[in-house]
Amino acid sequence: MSHDTTVTARPRLTVIGTGYLGATHAICMATLGFEVLGLDVSEEKVEALASGRVPFFEPGLPEKLRAALDSGRLRFTTSFAEAAEFGDVHFVCVGTPQQAGSAAADMQYVDSAFTELASRITRPALIVGKSTVPIGTAARMATLVREVSPAGDAVEVAWNPEFLREGFAVQDTLHPDRLVFGVSSAYAEHSLRAAFAPILDAGTPLVVADTATAELVKAAANSFLATKISYINAMAEICEQTGADVTLLAKALGYDDRIGSRFLRPGLGFGGGCLPKDIRAFRYRADELGVGHAVAFLDEIDQINLRRRSRTVDLVRELAGGSLEGVRVAALGAAFKPDSDDVRDAPALDVSRMMYLEGAIVSVYDPEASANAHKVYPDLDYADSLAEALDGADVVVLLTEWNEFRTMSPVAAGQLVAHRRVVDGRHALDADAFRAANWEYRALGRPAVATVQTTLEPAG
Repeated sequence: MSHDTTVTARPRLTVIGTGYLGATHAICMATLGFEVLGLDVSEEKVEALASGRVPFFEPGLPEKLRAALDSGRLRFTTSFAEAAEFGDVHFVCVGTPQQAGSAAADMQYVDSAFTELASRITRPALIVGKSTVPIGTAARMATLVREVSPAGDAVEVAWNPEFLREGFAVQDTLHPDRLVFGVSSAYAEHSLRAAFAPILDAGTPLVVADTATAELVKAAANSFLATKISYINAMAEICEQTGADVTLLAKALGYDDRIGSRFLRPGLGFGGGCLPKDIRAFRYRADELGVGHAVAFLDEIDQINLRRRSRTVDLVRELAGGSLEGVRVAALGAAFKPDSDDVRDAPALDVSRMMYLEGAIVSVYDPEASANAHKVYPDLDYADSLAEALDGADVVVLLTEWNEFRTMSPVAAGQLVAHRRVVDGRHALDADAFRAANWEYRALGRPAVATVQTTLEPAG
């Protein structure tokens, strides 16, 4: 290459997009000692973060934000010109939601971020995509960047997929189980090594690949997890017809080292802003590439997952005597998973909505996600406490396995409800303890009446 490929020992970083991924990345990189400038087109987000307020729930992140701001290494802006001037390595962390009326990923935010940034960069720099995107995006972005940047081919594109788990995002950013660099030059690789030096120095495994492989890693990982979750839920459907117990089946499978117990938890299934839309976009892109047959099974994975929601409603209806009309239901949980306030494609909220549409009087309680849930489904009733949700309930249904719900006393809860009936949508409650306290207990893939005391040691 003709341009200067010298890599700054400690590059200055920008993070484009300060949603869940971007804010976490910007904050954590600043705490590692880098100078970081976070950019968002939303003045509201920028003002919140600059004033020390994280606009979503993530354990440990507010403390990290305060420390990063106090250090002087972290700032926020709405100016692409400022970001272009400031950064040596630019991380693009904008969303790729599902397109309306299609399974495809909506790429408008990625395209816009790369265009707005690259058109203002006048010196050698690296733009690194972290968003989950269709295969071929990095190559397309590289062409776009060359065309719009005043610096031409001195601005390169790389891909560095993220593997954050909501609720564990700080740990997953600072201590990831692996890093993947999708690069097309030594300059790009060296720049990324410099940008992740503290994490690499800690011994984190690194896979250096081409950009197409790096893009594929995230889609493949999400598809595998979705498959494993849906597999055990498919077994739950079999168990319901045979009288078998899916929790015991999962424990027995989990002892097999080739299978392992992680993500082999039966229940209501997966949701959130990533897994459902990512596997649909992956399937759609594979069709575009002419290899849709290779991942056709992902359609069934999606369907198994969605069936868990309607089956959970079935169990609530059965416990209520065959109809939900006028039945008071305590719906415990709205977030798609505990330790998060994310209600995007949340199975919990979907189940509550389905019960409401059948005439149930649904009282939803979630420790963190009620405000977000109310924006999506304002017609549901939202309780301010667990006790308020349980008060006078005909049926209790556990939908998100917050620790507050896992540890609730079946005796104390039994004194608040009108009828001791519970559907455990996440296999998170002690079934024996609830039955001993005279609760009717039902769960997906488990017999209505206990056939054995389930006190085996957990696998893994």
